Amino acid sequence: MKVLVTGATGFIGSHLIRELLKSKSNQIVATSRSIDKAKKSDWFSKVEYIEYDFNEGTSENLYDFFGKPDQLIHLAWEDLSNYNSSSHIEVILPNHCDFIESMVLGGLKNVVVTGTCFEYGMIEGCLSEDINTKPENPYAVAKDSLRKFIVNLQKRHSFVYKWIRLFYIYGEGQSKTSLMYLLDRAIQNIDKEFNMSGGEQIRDFLPIDEVVRNISLITKQNSHLNQVVNCCSGKPISVKNLVEHYLEEKKYKIRLNLGFYPYPDYEPMGFWGCNLKLKEMQTGMNNNER
Repeated sequence: MKVLVTGATGFIGSHLIRELLKSKSNQIVATSRSIDKAKKSDWFSKVEYIEYDFNEGTSENLYDFFGKPDQLIHLAWEDLSNYNSSSHIEVILPNHCDFIESMVLGGLKNVVVTGTCFEYGMIEGCLSEDINTKPENPYAVAKDSLRKFIVNLQKRHSFVYKWIRLFYIYGEGQSKTSLMYLLDRAIQNIDKEFNMSGGEQIRDFLPIDEVVRNISLITKQNSHLNQVVNCCSGKPISVKNLVEHYLEEKKYKIRLNLGFYPYPDYEPMGFWGCNLKLKEMQTGMNNNER
């Protein structure tokens, strides 16, 4: 199967390509804005790489431009350092709607896109896929709008889609402003104190290796088509407990300066994902492999 992966050099994309390459049946076409960055990746020589910038676009038929892939895994998104930027709605959303529409009109039949748990908005508790979305920040509004665009597009054209709602992710290559990256840096620097929020907020975390395995699984299954799937652990944990457990694993002691940073105003204090649908897929895939 020829699989096109956008956002190939990003945190998730770089790990996902390594995961997809484990299957000899996959022919990977990778795309991102910079071939120079892609060339530094250990997977570069094992894929077909095509440079593409969503801000510039192309007048060509994109489906032909990318070699008529069997499946699109669309991870790309810009301006992730600022969820409140108006660019998510004014610039990025239209560009990505145009991209997906061009691919579908060209002949693409299988679309997989990653969304965000922020689509649920300020809802507390366990979040299942059937909850109505109420996005509160421009990034979440744009992602939710892209999903709705794909739903309407699918009513007019023959293709299948899967919308994967990502929760919190950590691991090698994560953002340098993320909690776990900063904690790793504090450990490496042998710091005696680590500044963080109060840590009482409840979240749902998965390591990046599990996330890409789940994405790969969801893309392969055919039991939940044209649906939203939460990619999450289903296990609520406070940020403080996550940090403490991580420090125990690393066998490192550091004083936590709790309350140094305020709680973010764009997310509720306590929420996590319902992973029952994901578990069904995992069980079904395991049964098929027996």
